[in-house]
Amino acid sequence: MFLTLPLVVVLGVVVVLLVRKSGLRPSHAVAAVLLGFYLHDSTLAPTISEAVQGVADVIGGISP
Repeated sequence: MFLTLPLVVVLGVVVVLLVRKSGLRPSHAVAAVLLGFYLHDSTLAPTISEAVQGVADVIGGISP
């Protein structure tokens, strides 16, 4: 059985874990979120999206 989680949820969990365990400060997490919002509106957004999709395809193509 395969579970599909949106990338946003996975990244959210990673940020929460980094804040709790690795000393990432909440202000740094907020800065990263704001950077993501500004990148979404930039000309780099399609390139970043294609790169993330390519990595997801490679990871999804790995058979156990």
